[in-house]
Amino acid sequence: MAQSSQLQPPPSNLLVDLRSDTVTQPSAGMRQAMLDAPVGDDVFGEDESIQALQQRCAELTGHEAALFCPSGTMTNQIAIQVHTRPGDEVICDKLSHIYNYEGGGIARNSGASVRLMHGDRGRYDVEEMIANINPADSHYARTSLVAVEDTCNKGGGAIWNVDELARLSEASRARGLGFHLDGARVWNAWVQRGEWGDASALQHYGRLFDSMSLCLSKGLGCPVGSVLVGSESFIAEAHRSRKVMGGGMRQAGVLAAAGLYALEHHVARMAQDHHHARMLEQTLGAHPDVAHVDAVDTNIVIFTLPGATSDTVVQAFSNMGIACFAFGPNKVRLVTHLDVATANLEEACQRIAKWRA
Repeated sequence: MAQSSQLQPPPSNLLVDLRSDTVTQPSAGMRQAMLDAPVGDDVFGEDESIQALQQRCAELTGHEAALFCPSGTMTNQIAIQVHTRPGDEVICDKLSHIYNYEGGGIARNSGASVRLMHGDRGRYDVEEMIANINPADSHYARTSLVAVEDTCNKGGGAIWNVDELARLSEASRARGLGFHLDGARVWNAWVQRGEWGDASALQHYGRLFDSMSLCLSKGLGCPVGSVLVGSESFIAEAHRSRKVMGGGMRQAGVLAAAGLYALEHHVARMAQDHHHARMLEQTLGAHPDVAHVDAVDTNIVIFTLPGATSDTVVQAFSNMGIACFAFGPNKVRLVTHLDVATANLEEACQRIAKWRA
C-alpha cells in the first residue's frame, strides 16, 4: 500500500513480481481507452471522462456524488479533514493504513488525534468502538470519526463481516459520528463475498458509510487514481480540501478512462488473484522453514519466519526470480495481481517449495 517507496527493484531474472498489486502495467485495452478518452479542464468541471467515472462510482455505492483524486492517501486524508475539526479524535484499528502509512496525515492535515483499536487483523467490534468514544467533557478530545479498512492490508487482506460493519455504522450514526471506509482493496472484498455484479448488495454496503475511498491503482491495475464518494454536501467540502492539498487536475480524463475501463474488465477477474494467493498459502504452509502463514482471504499472503530475518528471505526469493516484500523483521508479504500469470505462479511455488532458509 503506502510502503511502495520502500520496495526494492525487481531482480534481473524476474519470474514473478509479488511485491505489491501496485506494480501492474496498464493493459492494452486500458491504454487504448486512455488514448481515446474525451478530456477537458476538470478544475472547471469540464472533463467528461472524470465526470463519468465519478457518476459511476457514486451510483455503484449508492451515494450522491464523488470526487476523483490522484491517490488513496489523498482521498482518505480529505475525508478525515471534512469529518473532523482540529483537536478531534479518529477511531481506527492499530493496523489501519490511515494510521500507519499516510505520513502522520491525520495530525498534519487535520490536527486530529487517533484512538487505536486492537482488533483481529484490522477488524474491531462495535463494543470496543463504543467503549473508546470519549465523554462530552472538555478534558478529552472530541470523538468525531470512526474509520475502517476493508480489506485490511496490514491484516493480510482480511475481509470485514458486513453485519459487523452494519452494527458499527448504526452505532456511529446514533452518536453523531462519521463513518469512513478506506476501500483501497474493497473490490477484492466484494468479489470474495460474491457481491460484485449485485447492484443492491453493493449499494447496501456503500450506504453503511458516510464516505468511501475507492482506490483504482491496486487490484484494478490503473496507473493512478482514487475516488472519494459521499453526499453532495460532503463532496462539496471535499473539493475545498482537494484544492488545498494540490489535488486539482486539468485534462485528467486520460486517467479516469483507465478507471472506467477497469470497472468493466478488471474486477470480476480478481477471483483468479485470490486463487493464486491460496496456492502460495498452501505452498508456504507446507514449508518446513515457515513458522506461520496468516489466513488468506483475498490476494495478500503474509508468512512468519522462525529464525531467518525477512530481508534475508526477500534476497533469497529474489535470487530465485521472485520479487517480494519485507513486512517486518520476521514477516514477508506476497501480493498477487492481474499481471501474475498462472504458469509463472506455479513455477514460483515449485521454487519456493525447494528453497531452504
